[in-house]
Amino acid sequence: MSEPPPPPFNTALLSGALAGTTVDLLLFPLDTLKTRLQSPTGFFSSGGFRGIYRGIGSCLVGSAPGAAFFFSTYEHTKSFLSHNFPPLPTSPNQTSTPAYHHMLSASLGEIAACAVRVPTEVVKQRAQAGHHNGSSAQAFRHIIAQYSTIGLPGVWKELYRGWTITIIREVPFTVLQFPLWEGLKSWGRARKQRTGRGLFESALYGSVAGGFAAAVTTPLDVLKTRVMLSTEKQSMFKVMTDILRENGIRPFFAGIGPRVMWISIGGAIFLGSYQWAVNTLSVGGEKKRGEESVL
Repeated sequence: MSEPPPPPFNTALLSGALAGTTVDLLLFPLDTLKTRLQSPTGFFSSGGFRGIYRGIGSCLVGSAPGAAFFFSTYEHTKSFLSHNFPPLPTSPNQTSTPAYHHMLSASLGEIAACAVRVPTEVVKQRAQAGHHNGSSAQAFRHIIAQYSTIGLPGVWKELYRGWTITIIREVPFTVLQFPLWEGLKSWGRARKQRTGRGLFESALYGSVAGGFAAAVTTPLDVLKTRVMLSTEKQSMFKVMTDILRENGIRPFFAGIGPRVMWISIGGAIFLGSYQWAVNTLSVGGEKKRGEESVL
């Protein structure tokens, strides 16, 4: 049984934007708690359980375009690979897309998304950790205000602080999550002998894949948070060696509970709502094309 065809570019773009905004807004408090647990100043010094919606302004700005960039790149790359490196037949009536298709597509999708995600993540996490009175606007203005001393290149570097460690975190995460998600969906289709896109199965499989990938990549997430929150620009290697020297390995798993919970629930909402939007827009597009053909 072959996989369903990838959605059109516009469908992936709009569906990704909807999915990203939905999950980030619904689960923002868990993200805040995770950030504060990973903060170098400590959980309660960063705000504790107070003001758990600090930084939501930057989240609103970055969620939709970041997720839209991810899914449009992911689906386009997957379609390109499937046309140029066709899926392998596993039986007379079934084909299987190689895992590297999903790995490469998701990795390129994450790199594209980080163009938007990193600056908004820098601003968001500083607000979440209580910097600049917990305001996204003030955190952003503080960075822009440095223009007179560090110039445009310096401001750009500050907005993209943590770019490297973010990519290093996101690529392993997505290399684990998306082949597992796609593999579980393929297994579900084969088990039920159908080719449709199941909404609830997609959400369940997204939760499992996301939770597993989140647990494995928590140390990288801690490094990313520390790099973005440091008062002075530091390399990820210095941050890593400082943590190991001062506190050992334990801090690398700070916030693992909220992170796994957040991404497990978020995986269900994110990938489930993406699947719902793809299904809805695809049905609408097919209906419209059918009406046009009749006319």
